[in-house]
Amino acid sequence: MESHVVSNAQKPHVVCVPYPAQGHINPMLKVAKLLHAKGFHVTFVNTIYNHNRLLRSRGPNALDGLPSFRFESIPDGLPEIDVDVTQDIPALCESTMKNGLAPFKELLGRINAGDDVPPVSCIVSDGCMSFTLDAAEELGVPEVLFWTTSACGFLTYLHFYRFIEKDLSPLKADESYLTKEHLDTKIDWIPSMKNLRLKDIPSFIRTTNPKDIMLNFIVRETDRAKRASAIILNTFDDLEHDVIQSMQSILPPVYSIGPLHLLAKQEIVEDSEIGRLGSNLWKEETACMDWLNTKTPNSVVYVNFGSIIVMTAKQLEEFAWGLAATGKEFLWVIRPDLVAGDVAKVSPEFLTETVDRRMLASWCPQEKVLSHPAIGGFLTHNGWNSTLESLCGGVPMVCWPFFAEQQTNCKFCCDEWEVGIEIGGDVNREEVEAVVRELMDGEKGKKMREKAEEWRRLAEKATEHEFGSSVVNFEKVVSKILLGE
Repeated sequence: MESHVVSNAQKPHVVCVPYPAQGHINPMLKVAKLLHAKGFHVTFVNTIYNHNRLLRSRGPNALDGLPSFRFESIPDGLPEIDVDVTQDIPALCESTMKNGLAPFKELLGRINAGDDVPPVSCIVSDGCMSFTLDAAEELGVPEVLFWTTSACGFLTYLHFYRFIEKDLSPLKADESYLTKEHLDTKIDWIPSMKNLRLKDIPSFIRTTNPKDIMLNFIVRETDRAKRASAIILNTFDDLEHDVIQSMQSILPPVYSIGPLHLLAKQEIVEDSEIGRLGSNLWKEETACMDWLNTKTPNSVVYVNFGSIIVMTAKQLEEFAWGLAATGKEFLWVIRPDLVAGDVAKVSPEFLTETVDRRMLASWCPQEKVLSHPAIGGFLTHNGWNSTLESLCGGVPMVCWPFFAEQQTNCKFCCDEWEVGIEIGGDVNREEVEAVVRELMDGEKGKKMREKAEEWRRLAEKATEHEFGSSVVNFEKVVSKILLGE
């Protein structure tokens, strides 16, 4: 079919390189599909470890791809393991940074040496995989960096170097640095970010080690971001306008092109070959959708702490009994590796007590869940994909941030966007019960639901209309940057 339009050699060819964790792969796959819909030949590059996990969770032919959408893989440089868990993040960051470039250059060379696909003409890479910039510069092709965080999270990362300059990080080992007083230190020197405290800053600054991998990795990767042709973010202008504006002066052009799952819905038929290419590293259970279909609107609490968080067995138990005490119906996603060093399981007593009003799953199609009318609230770790999907579903949140920029997302959810209530780090069942009740039945919960509904409408406006801000921005990224027209 395509040969009438454009010969294969002239077709633009984008290589997409996500950071190898679930919350990064999902949005990158959406970007890849959107570019494919715009006529690009796509090569999507996973790590060998995740490539194999996808084959296990989605079936042996899941990554055969299509003639114009192909999957490739490169090693992550870590010792091989054969279990379905998210790898250790600091080790993964260090390893990809040191070991990623050589196999990536070799892959590009192999692609360009073949005659069955057009030559690589541009790269879209995760902001945390900036070794790809060296390869793009060597090939002389544009590279767009995709930071999969919120804009507010990314802006705080961009200022990590200042925390070091101001001696706020690494922390002095002798000080009990996690005291409330210390964490309440005002941070009033990040442009456009108001009423910030140290506790709202991504957790990687809370280290006492000057050689800390994550602290140094973030400083390095945000600095290298200045070499990109452009930066894209999975957010929308109405939500984070001021923050995005204040980045423009320190970076290449920054474009908000989200929420990507809404943009993809406009452009890609779900049941087409390309629509069916999935990226979940755990097997999805769809029974939860049938269960939700039997529930009344806004009656169910959805609980999911994402793909990376681990908690203690005690925390799991407090969440469980707090939820049980609310008397509410709930859908709870419990990954097998949710509890540190142990199998995640809740007590038989809890299961008996909640038998007629709960659904437990090990993984689920979250986007569909959050846009289901039965969901009335979301107990979340505030990862960016979860937060954005919740806003797009018009669902208010109970926020329990765990690490990285989840703290910053939580702060914005509660104070700026007015759709969240925070829960303390030391979870206790009484507090869980109280905030979930407030969320589902309280006056504050009602206000938050109205606010979330407002954000949902604005997110749709940004992605649905041909003049929507994210639609226009995506067009610009394609024509100005990737095609260099």
